[in-house]
Amino acid sequence: MENLNCDILIIGGGPAGGVAAMTAKMNYPQKKVLVVREYKEQLVPCAIPYIFGETLGCSEKDLGSCAAAVEMGISTLLGEVRDIDLQGKIAFTTKEAIHFDKLIFATGSKPFVHDSLRHALALQGVFTVAKNKTLIDKTKAYIEDKQEIVVIGTGFIGIEMAMELIGDGKKVKVIGGSKHILKGAFDSEVALEAEKILLDSGIEYIGNDRVKEIVDFNGDNIANAVELKSGKIVNADAIILATGYKPNTQLAEKVGISLGHYGGIWVDEYMRTENHDIFAVGDCSARRDFITKEPSKVMLASTSSAEARVAGTSLYGIEYLKGFSGTIAIFSTMLGGVAFSSAGVTEEEAKNAGLDVVVGSFSGLNRHPATIPDAQRQFVKLVAMRNGGAIIGGQIIGGKETGEMINIVGTLIEAKFNVYQVMSMQVATQPMLTAAPTSYPITMAAVSIMGQLK
Repeated sequence: MENLNCDILIIGGGPAGGVAAMTAKMNYPQKKVLVVREYKEQLVPCAIPYIFGETLGCSEKDLGSCAAAVEMGISTLLGEVRDIDLQGKIAFTTKEAIHFDKLIFATGSKPFVHDSLRHALALQGVFTVAKNKTLIDKTKAYIEDKQEIVVIGTGFIGIEMAMELIGDGKKVKVIGGSKHILKGAFDSEVALEAEKILLDSGIEYIGNDRVKEIVDFNGDNIANAVELKSGKIVNADAIILATGYKPNTQLAEKVGISLGHYGGIWVDEYMRTENHDIFAVGDCSARRDFITKEPSKVMLASTSSAEARVAGTSLYGIEYLKGFSGTIAIFSTMLGGVAFSSAGVTEEEAKNAGLDVVVGSFSGLNRHPATIPDAQRQFVKLVAMRNGGAIIGGQIIGGKETGEMINIVGTLIEAKFNVYQVMSMQVATQPMLTAAPTSYPITMAAVSIMGQLK
């Protein structure tokens, strides 16, 4: 077995692992950084749906991992760490023993499949949305000549995949266990607008009826239908399980690293485990919500990157007092030329968590005047605490600018801005780029809240 030495070992080459490596190297340029990754090409889940359609014309190289590592002097090893001697600080692959000083787990997540459906994975025609290029290529090849596709799952990945497949000429049905699509990220009135676009595209949505079983009626080991709890049978040529992800923590658990809620690796605000020489970042780490401080299941590349930067600057001591104070769930998607985005908690989530909140909204246009050719309706909803008016959530519908506007809302939440501060917020506006300065929607939504505050 070959012996290798490094100062900082990172297990995993996805967004979290890549950012952790680059941040560590920038902060500790004299240290030797080694990334061990399983796949040469690492897929990010949010980009995977677009492999199945023509929306972005994605090529394989567009979906690969960051390539800046070599230029920065970061070493990469293709392989899998199978065991770790924590006391001796040695990680073992099948061929190498890697001696390290600091270790970062960035092992990501893997598809979650409910126990009741796990047996169906052995059938032909049943696929998960794995972050594995070989498996995704296999899925795409299988459904190429298939017509009736069933997508199980109503989150962003499932809905985006359904939209790509319908655009490719398939007959698509989406099955979910909730009344509306994208329910976790949006309040009902916003989710309904997204759902209307889904239905208008020709996709059939079956909500409020859960999957009971994936069926092989012909007995030839090929799935050809989905049976629902109601007894309804939905025929299918292929079935895609877009039912979420779970932390990939098998290695961490094997070597005795403590796990937190939902099976993620327990970490403090600086992404340190109980052993301060060992860190965990990205989907494999346990998360808590920024607002409620409750355990969070949110898995986003943006969150993972933020965690990785915190870890990468804290490996040899806490240099910056700002820790990672919790996950602000920030989502964006594009359906039928309309962007939907969300940050923080929804009104429904806030009330379910016992928070005393008020909401305000504003609807206008994203250009001024309205006669500009690409002018589009823009809607902003903000959620604020009744006492003091601190912004804790927001949702936006509009054009492509929505993707950056929601980042403003996320910053307002993290900086703990209240509606009075937002009211006087100064923004750049331009007729062909933004809404009018007299009715900037984020500001106007904040103003609509002020009269409701204590």
